[in-house]
Amino acid sequence: MPIPLVNSVASWFLKKRIHQMELFIKYPHEVQHELLKNLISKAKNTEVGRKYDFASIKGYQDFADRVPVQKYEDYEPNIERSRRGENNIFWPTPIKWFAKSSGTTNAKSKFIPVSDDSLENCHYAAGKDMLCMYLNNNPQSQMFAGKNLRLGGSKEIYRDNGTAYGDLSAILIDNMPFWAEFSSTPSNEVSLMNNWEVKMQAIVDETIKERVTSLAGVPSWMLVLLNNVLETTGKNNLFEVWPHLEVYFHGGVSFNPYASQYQKILPKEDFRFYEIYNASEGFFACQDQNDSKELLLMLDYGIFYEFIPMNTYNTSEEKLIPLSEVEIGQNYAVVITTNAGLWRYKIGDTVRFTSVSPYRIKVSGRTKHHINVFGEELIIENAEEALKKVSLVTNCEIMDYTVAPIFMEGKEKGSHEWIIEFLTPPRDLENFKIQLDKALQEINSDYEAKRFNNMTLNMLKIHQARKDLFYDWLKKNDKLGGQHKIPRLSNSRKYVEELLTMM
Repeated sequence: MPIPLVNSVASWFLKKRIHQMELFIKYPHEVQHELLKNLISKAKNTEVGRKYDFASIKGYQDFADRVPVQKYEDYEPNIERSRRGENNIFWPTPIKWFAKSSGTTNAKSKFIPVSDDSLENCHYAAGKDMLCMYLNNNPQSQMFAGKNLRLGGSKEIYRDNGTAYGDLSAILIDNMPFWAEFSSTPSNEVSLMNNWEVKMQAIVDETIKERVTSLAGVPSWMLVLLNNVLETTGKNNLFEVWPHLEVYFHGGVSFNPYASQYQKILPKEDFRFYEIYNASEGFFACQDQNDSKELLLMLDYGIFYEFIPMNTYNTSEEKLIPLSEVEIGQNYAVVITTNAGLWRYKIGDTVRFTSVSPYRIKVSGRTKHHINVFGEELIIENAEEALKKVSLVTNCEIMDYTVAPIFMEGKEKGSHEWIIEFLTPPRDLENFKIQLDKALQEINSDYEAKRFNNMTLNMLKIHQARKDLFYDWLKKNDKLGGQHKIPRLSNSRKYVEELLTMM
């Protein structure tokens, strides 16, 4: 299809979709409650719908009173039945796909149901919306004059009992219409290769010959790929390989630890970075403005949202609130009800609202990925803000890191133990440590209180990791590629101890 025609079709779709977005921005609560009503109505004759008498639910309060909040372990028996081919358990249409997600705090694999409804109205809709928002903000874009370099998961699709499972990205690629491959690189055959390290070189070999105008993938693994591209081609930056490159769509993990490295290999002021907040359970929010750190919460993807204030999470006082009751600046655990049959499901992420008109968020961390052994309430957002600040002051670059507590023993106070792999190490690691501790105290008042006069916490401890330590740990644990990620913060010493033995 000629580029002018593609642009005119995209422009028509864009205007139509922007109007729909304006509707949920103007009437967010009405859109959400109508969506919940439709989900309940559609699932009323399922096993779950009959159990909680969905047919007689009149509104949100009935729903909240009857349906319990659940985590994956609660849902697993029904998911296993569905994977064996049973239908109409938690969603009325057959579930043929399950997104395999190993997570980072549990070695056991999770299998998240992906219905036809969620595939079309959530996962694919989000991809279209990301293009919409980017094109709306950058009308001179020539993105369609080239191809999108997509980096998906490394697992193949495994078929069993009429159902299939694999990385979400592999499921999306496998289900895309045939014409979508023409605008993407690498080919589906290479994208779905199982051996991650062989696949990486195959992607490099195939894509360096293409006219690539956009990138899409998880920041950590995309960085590995792009560095391989530069090494193979002998070029200094990516514009020497792909001169028409204009935007990188990223999600899956925080971009902050990798930002400086991307700016080095993409040295153009007008190059765009666009973030999307996605998980195996669905796509939740998209960056809707150039150069913004805030994400617009998407309210019409077939997902109904509830939130748990983190100061009540996993306590006897735990409470759930609908979107209409959230406050700016508070940290919340996310609970979703979806068009794939997840009902009041804790996804394990935490967000902070930066705006309520429209509803915009920042992803602040994971409910399991924080350290609160000593009452310090350290979350990923704190750690990454402090690392970014100290990296600028000490002229260093960080590749990866993880943190765990050192527990109190006898009269010895506790502390935090960091393992950091530097791309460019600081000249003085001791000064880096002092500056990091200082930055954490400035950002987190609970940490500051525990560090005051070493009252509860001693000075943190830092190990400088050898090159590729974290990569080797992921490889050893069969976690290369896809959305596998390093566990940043943990109340357990499991990961730190494993990494220390590999130092």
